Amino acid sequence: MAVALDRRGLIGLRILAQGLLAENRLGRDDGPAGVTDVVRAFGAHQGQDLPGVIASLALRTGGRIDPVLDALTAGDVVRGYPMRGTVFAVAAADLRWMTQLCAGPAIRAATARRPGLGLDEADVETARSALVAATAGRSEPGRGEGVPRAELFEVWNAAGIDTTGGRGYHLLVHLISTGTAVYGPWTGTDTAVVDAASWLPSGSGLDERFNSDRTAATAELLLRYLHSHGPATLRDFAWWTKLPLTAIRSALPLIDDRLETVTIPGTDEPAYLRPGLLDAYADAERAAMRELLLPGFDELMLGYPDRLALMEPHAHDALVPGNNGVFKRSAIRRGQVVGLWTRKGPAGRRTLVLDPVAPISPVQEKRFAKLFAAFPYTAP
Repeated sequence: MAVALDRRGLIGLRILAQGLLAENRLGRDDGPAGVTDVVRAFGAHQGQDLPGVIASLALRTGGRIDPVLDALTAGDVVRGYPMRGTVFAVAAADLRWMTQLCAGPAIRAATARRPGLGLDEADVETARSALVAATAGRSEPGRGEGVPRAELFEVWNAAGIDTTGGRGYHLLVHLISTGTAVYGPWTGTDTAVVDAASWLPSGSGLDERFNSDRTAATAELLLRYLHSHGPATLRDFAWWTKLPLTAIRSALPLIDDRLETVTIPGTDEPAYLRPGLLDAYADAERAAMRELLLPGFDELMLGYPDRLALMEPHAHDALVPGNNGVFKRSAIRRGQVVGLWTRKGPAGRRTLVLDPVAPISPVQEKRFAKLFAAFPYTAP
């Protein structure tokens, strides 16, 4: 019979599964190779807030941003739109097949909105040709600097495409989602656009990696999600990827011998996790309940459809004001959001500003301040 979890146990296990404890990292080391390990283990990590995803990956690999930036510049980690029309950080060797597997609905929805932007297929082809020309010679992994987005938009404007009013962004998302481009090397403030044919490993598409077997590909992504996010349900994965539940259920038998099951509060359906995690948590429960400072768009917060296991409803209202999709940074203690945080002051002399949504003692404030001092920022 599956173990029944309470809310604390659920979040503690997820903190452990996601590699947020030094005792249970997902990467082989704290260098660029370890960063790539972590991204590969996740399948995809929410990446629309670039400083945030850099911090998220650093927190899971030893706390330094340089290895994350090195992994981006080397071409081992990229950002793309593999699913939900949202930016994710993905291992370069995985982006093609994941996008081909999951991105179809988002691509179709965006294409249907294109006439409202005053764009047509001829504009898409003009943008594609101009992007390939602009990135030529600048898209070699480890050496190519890519093309900053602002520069690319200037190229498109010169080619007769008005990039204002969301048109440039629409075209760039489409060209990344359909395999022409990808966000690649770190520029110091952003990730530059590169030619996917040069930047991504050859033979990394759905046909080559899985012999066009979508069930096998779904099983691979499902396994990574459940190992890195579990305890989680098949419905959680369906929400995360927007893949149909029928396809997910067909894929489960391919991997169910590499999973354990529990039940989580509020549902009778099984939740899956990686083998041995329950035993590891028995030894690490106290550590998992320690204070955490997370970026706004961390996968612990955004990797599941129901965030209320992490907080009370009033805290969620403060975390995402107006439910507008913009997440504030969270301060977590004992598996619950107890505050929101930001920083103030001039560069190099920032101080922590905590906005409590639950009681925080002076001792706990000092612990959060220590975490803040070590937080992996991309800017001083």
